Amino acid sequence: MSDLDDVVGSVHAVAAEVRANLAAHAGGEGGTNPSGEAQIDADVWADERFFEALSALDGVGEYVSEERETAVDCGTGYAVAIDPLDGSSNLASNNPVGTIVGVYDAELPAPGRDLVAAVMVLYGPYTTSVVAREDDEEVVEYLLDGGEVRRRSACSLPDDPTVVGIAGKRGERSAACDALVDELERELKLRYGGAMAADVRQVLEYGGLFGYPAVEGHPDGKLRVHFESAPLGYIVESLGGGSTDGERSLLDVEPTGLHDRTQTFLGDAALVERVEAALGD
Repeated sequence: MSDLDDVVGSVHAVAAEVRANLAAHAGGEGGTNPSGEAQIDADVWADERFFEALSALDGVGEYVSEERETAVDCGTGYAVAIDPLDGSSNLASNNPVGTIVGVYDAELPAPGRDLVAAVMVLYGPYTTSVVAREDDEEVVEYLLDGGEVRRRSACSLPDDPTVVGIAGKRGERSAACDALVDELERELKLRYGGAMAADVRQVLEYGGLFGYPAVEGHPDGKLRVHFESAPLGYIVESLGGGSTDGERSLLDVEPTGLHDRTQTFLGDAALVERVEAALGD
């Protein structure tokens, strides 16, 4: 087995444990993360479980989490950046959450071009993961059923996009972004659920566009480059789709800090081009 096999296998193993124990950790408070956002107990617990498993691997040299201020030196190997429980606020209403992992062949901070793999776990009615790797031409979805991991199918983006989900309220986004959202919501079915993994999985299934633009309170966007935007951009671009911060691929964004944020749009390549035409300088 390769080091990437070990990382993906460990993510799958912990994801099964997370799924089995979410209800027990959904209610308690967990403090504040490095981005100043309120945590719940599930955020902290999931981070600890992923850290214990991933930091023990010989092929992992650095563990970087949305829930930790600094990177943890684990030795020599890949840098693993993780959002342990994406959309954890959804737990209060019993809606989907996820786990997002980026595996970088570089010390962080680093751009998405240094990614060698990305994993998106979705804890929905059942648990799945989507895995893109540099050593596999296919992007593969797996079913995580307790302790068993089964390949479901190779992923592909539909030719005819049908869904759109753009975060933010009218007037909190730029006028150009509001105008674009109006256009897209007349053409496509509105789908937005508040967990990036769930929203992006709908884009993979139905085709379309997900976006989290700059809004009041988050002038650089809300999503973090290392933990969310670049890894999911890597998955979507591996499928022939597109990603952008409004001007360039999310894989070309050059973060200078571990918790840097960026505007984020990804999905159908033609729709991403429309975003850049509408929002680019």
